[in-house]
Amino acid sequence: MNYSNPIIPGFYPDPSICRVQDDYYLVTSTFEYFPGVPIFHSKDLVHWHKIGHVLTSTEQLSLGNAWRSGGIYAPTLRYHEGCFYMATTNVSSGGNFYVRSEQAEGPWSRPVYVAQDGIDPSLLFDEDGRVYFQSACNGQDGEGIYQCEIDISTGHKLSESRLIWKGTGGAAPEAPHLYKINGFYYLMIAEGGTEYGHMETIARSDAPYGPYVPCPHNPILSNRSLKSSIHAVGHADLVQIQDGSWWAVCLGIRPPAYPMRHHLGRETFLASVTWTPDGWPMIGENGRLHAVMDSPNLPEFKWPAPVSLDHFDQPALGLDWIHLRNPAPNSVSLHESPGHLTLYGNSSSLDDGKNPAFVGRRLSHFCCSIAAMLDFEPAYENEEAGLTVYMNEKYHYDLAVKRIQGEKKWIWRRIVGSLRLEEVLDCNCGDGPVTLHVGADPDQFTFSIKHELSDIYSLGSAETHLLSSEVAGGFTGIIVAMYAYSPAEAPTPARFDWFNYEPAPQD
Repeated sequence: MNYSNPIIPGFYPDPSICRVQDDYYLVTSTFEYFPGVPIFHSKDLVHWHKIGHVLTSTEQLSLGNAWRSGGIYAPTLRYHEGCFYMATTNVSSGGNFYVRSEQAEGPWSRPVYVAQDGIDPSLLFDEDGRVYFQSACNGQDGEGIYQCEIDISTGHKLSESRLIWKGTGGAAPEAPHLYKINGFYYLMIAEGGTEYGHMETIARSDAPYGPYVPCPHNPILSNRSLKSSIHAVGHADLVQIQDGSWWAVCLGIRPPAYPMRHHLGRETFLASVTWTPDGWPMIGENGRLHAVMDSPNLPEFKWPAPVSLDHFDQPALGLDWIHLRNPAPNSVSLHESPGHLTLYGNSSSLDDGKNPAFVGRRLSHFCCSIAAMLDFEPAYENEEAGLTVYMNEKYHYDLAVKRIQGEKKWIWRRIVGSLRLEEVLDCNCGDGPVTLHVGADPDQFTFSIKHELSDIYSLGSAETHLLSSEVAGGFTGIIVAMYAYSPAEAPTPARFDWFNYEPAPQD
């Protein structure tokens, strides 16, 4: 049987995986979004479903100072003696830390900080009971992978941090993962930057601090300079399955056209691992990753299909919903108007790089239809609420209801760097809800709005590639969100009756 990559589409980068008997668990980065670090469950490595988030409180995840593509970087997930451990970096507050839980769904502990600089931390629980902590750091001996031994109960360092490998010479040696396999310590890292030259390399030693000997076949994974639908693969993690074979998860991107620009973000991919006669791993087909590959030797296990339409009739938001940074107090309610998501805007707008009233989900398909019903009668000048197709504060497209010079208007706004285009339409249908619609295909988004007493107003289209990482920068992907803004002390509630995300059948 075959499977199709990516196994988790959309903005789910930097995957890390662990196995517990017949179950597999996986986490990814979240950067400036809250809650942090989604955790997925699978039985067959191919089909995954989200079971929760690791970082769900402000104490665990403070994002007040998070710049765009700041916040949470590359997590590592490990399981040891009945306990899960997730190590990560909050680059905007606190640095490297880990949390633990006896259940993958949580609850997870308070952060345990480790006084080692750098990013992308990882853990190795050695057979003799020692625990080694690695991170990518530009330290006193130069840029590379540094390691110390820690007390896992407290996070205290039991040794000084030491440089153990600089990589093979590629830019940005990072994402270290250390494994003990057949008596060797294998140190696998990403090099080349998380861009089109991205690659995975590996070295090994008979001692945890080295010296590490590079694999003669490096890189063991890279799609650089290939004619492929998948690029920038790397940042991998290994897992051994029940039949003894090894597999890797990694990130990659899918530019939909040439010139290559990707807007869905870095996604999670899967590939098999083979071992050379001299004991070195190779990921994929001779170090290459493809869109269709042979499935693992595991029984197929599919989860129920996700529900596309959310009526907001549950006591809590579903697991696909995220906020931009820590949500402002009292900005989001599911209880005030039952069957609605109510947003109260604050003085933070989508352009500020702060925490507006914002509830969104990842754009995970090139082709899809997105719609929401909004009931909003702005009482104060410049109050607005609507839908945004959001990459960051300098790159987003908005469709909204707004009060302008004392009148309710419909607006369609495109912000691309220093360029700002805004079209204003008279709202001649009176009060009552409107349906906001965004259609997506690989090249463009289309925008329309409809009042129950009006025809559909088609407002036009905007290019997807202008919200790509190659144009907008950063490490995230597009989020489609409901939002509200208000300069008033007592903001007008924006009530969303439903939200629908419908992938196209061919996507």
